[in-house]
Amino acid sequence: MVFWEVFTVNQIPDKAKILTVSNVNNYIKSLLAYDANLSGIYVSGEISNFKIYNSGHAYFSLKDAGGVLKCVMFSSQVNELQFRPKDGMKVLVYGSISVYERDGVYQLYARKIVPDGIGALYAAYEELKVKLQAEGLFEQSRKRKIPELPNCIGVVTSETGAVIRDIQNVISRRFPMMNLKLFHVSVQGENATPEITRALKYISNTKCCDVVIVGRGGGSIEDLWAFNEEATVRAVAECSVPVISAVGHETDYTLTDFAADLRAPTPSAAAELAVPVFSELVEKIAEYSKKIAVMPLTNCKIKQMELDRLKQARCLAEPLFRVEDEKLRLNMDEIRLRDIMNMRITSYEQQIKMLNGHIEALNPTGVLKRGYSIVYKENGKIVSNAESVEKGEKIKIKTGQGEFTAERV
Repeated sequence: MVFWEVFTVNQIPDKAKILTVSNVNNYIKSLLAYDANLSGIYVSGEISNFKIYNSGHAYFSLKDAGGVLKCVMFSSQVNELQFRPKDGMKVLVYGSISVYERDGVYQLYARKIVPDGIGALYAAYEELKVKLQAEGLFEQSRKRKIPELPNCIGVVTSETGAVIRDIQNVISRRFPMMNLKLFHVSVQGENATPEITRALKYISNTKCCDVVIVGRGGGSIEDLWAFNEEATVRAVAECSVPVISAVGHETDYTLTDFAADLRAPTPSAAAELAVPVFSELVEKIAEYSKKIAVMPLTNCKIKQMELDRLKQARCLAEPLFRVEDEKLRLNMDEIRLRDIMNMRITSYEQQIKMLNGHIEALNPTGVLKRGYSIVYKENGKIVSNAESVEKGEKIKIKTGQGEFTAERV
């Protein structure tokens, strides 16, 4: 049985320490700050509830099978992230443990976030895919057509792998005399990317083959990673010779597949896509030869039919019919033009008569003929007012039938 000793406020011993909440939180924060085991550490876990707020700060949790740890990342560090963290992603978070005093909550103040393990490769894959896709490196419009009948096939792969043997078997079966050039490279490991890019650049510069197959067998994402490297993908996209990608199995997709002009599910399928079947070509040639052989005779028949049709044409049977038909058309045009000219002449004559009538109405001589007269002074000025003529002054009066002189009395 447990016995509790209860004190009232007045009964608290004098030596007892009384702390505020802030004192406690601040003290715990100082303890954590000076603990080297909680400063500058990497914490592994799965991201949960990742969110970036308007302030630019990111808040999330790290969890594993045994627990959950709250995390915060300030905006300056968020802006330096090389990828966008997502819920469910396994990561390593670098930072220090401290206490947020207001809430009394301890949390990991993150300074870096990096993908962890296989998750890192997938994150890097998606990150580079988005970047190259935005540049248009995977656009369908960039894809070139694979030559139907190449003179030489280049293969960029390992000389010791099963890929080159599969390709050789398929090509020797489909087109035994096809030229085949092997460019031996490492297909995994640290040397793979530089060797593959070097081979592709050589092919691009020399154009020593008409189409190139880049491939390797299946494997894990780590084994195929050389074909997801940016340098390899760009070398495939920039190659001046059409590229067929044949990396891994049918379900494996690398970034090289997206950049290549054609993706084959397997190396054997790539060989089939690159090389036609020789026997089928021979059959086509024989078929075309037969068509060419009978073509002159067919053309003669067609020309004879055209000649027979022309012989029955009316223009040859009655050559003067066309001439008479054209003469009739000219006569009709002549009559139509004469009618148009006569109509215009009549219209112009009516307009002239109407204008002459207007002119005659405005002619002052015509006014005088109707009984009116014009009175002039000796100096030639027209008299418009009787008061302007003085007694004894002589004036001239003009009528429609002549003029005479008078004197005012």
